[in-house]
Amino acid sequence: MRDEFQPGRPPDRVLRWAAGAALVLLALYVAQPYVTGFLYAARTPRAVTARGDLAPAEQATIALFARASPSVVHVFAQGAAQGRALMGVDGEGAEQGGAQTGTGFVWDTAGHIVTNNHVVAAATQSGGSIAVRLSSGEVVAASLVGAAPSYDLAVIRLGRTGSAPQPLAIGTSADLKVGQSTYAIGNPFGLDHTLTTGVISALQRRLPTSEGRELSGVIQTDAAINPGNSGGPLLDSAGRLIGVNTAIYSPSGTSAGIGFAIPVDVVNRVVPELIRNGRTRNPGIGIIAGQEATAARLGIDGVVVLRVLRGSPAASAGLRGVDPQTGDIGDIIVGAGDRPVHRLADLTAAMETAGLGASLDLVVERDGRTRRVRLTTTDVAESRL
Repeated sequence: MRDEFQPGRPPDRVLRWAAGAALVLLALYVAQPYVTGFLYAARTPRAVTARGDLAPAEQATIALFARASPSVVHVFAQGAAQGRALMGVDGEGAEQGGAQTGTGFVWDTAGHIVTNNHVVAAATQSGGSIAVRLSSGEVVAASLVGAAPSYDLAVIRLGRTGSAPQPLAIGTSADLKVGQSTYAIGNPFGLDHTLTTGVISALQRRLPTSEGRELSGVIQTDAAINPGNSGGPLLDSAGRLIGVNTAIYSPSGTSAGIGFAIPVDVVNRVVPELIRNGRTRNPGIGIIAGQEATAARLGIDGVVVLRVLRGSPAASAGLRGVDPQTGDIGDIIVGAGDRPVHRLADLTAAMETAGLGASLDLVVERDGRTRRVRLTTTDVAESRL
């Protein structure tokens, strides 16, 4: 007797068909990765896809690096008192146990290398040693030719070497524009010949240097600059030197996109002086200024004349320093030219602008009274004004 169809209950063959289909689908789902891997896995090296020509901007950057990088060197400076191997640096790009590393670049075919003064200062002041690693890998001893702490520049000279690299092409910083491309080559954290790119972010920045002086016209760039880049070249798109990388602004000590470079027009003026004389001529008036912190505690707005040097323009103009017997304050310089002087950097900037042998009008306070004094700037030592 046949089974009678009961409404609401599917036949057994329908259930069997549905269950079989579900099992097949489950099997396919489970097996799919294995089937795909078996059929499509690349078990032999893949064919190289033709890329075509590099973009013109890439080609230009590659050519720039190939042309300029052989002129960039790695500078190692070791203080004499540490008694450690020159090349045994704990932390590249930072001062560790008296060892300092940085970057430099070839200035001329005589083997002169330009770098930052702060890279070699500890070694030169303590009678230590300086070495330079060329792009070829050759390590050459170097000696100090001259230093200008007020500009954070120094010139060293290579010792005997097989073949000195060619000097970099020199540009000008007078016509730079915000937004134009920049290229920095250096040795951040000891990584040789690193190229970073960016733009000029700002111009006419002011950068403090030593002895209360301040460098004006400084270039700001967002090309990554890190410890170890100090003293390296900042280039324009033509591969010309437009600045010397010298500092970064960063709470962490690493690149934050705000780097500073000494403008090449300053470098091109200072470096030949260092090569000729071992020092630069600094415009000054022949005074030793009081400490800014002391003046601030006393509520003084201006530069306190601590001492006037004998035979100086300041002495001829009748400026008076602090009385050594009573400690009474003599003159306070509160203006230079047509600008106010609030701190030492204001005065040094005015003297830099005036230049050597130029007339400079000062506004001077003494005993609550103000007077104008005209004098002529002269060459003074780094530690004086």
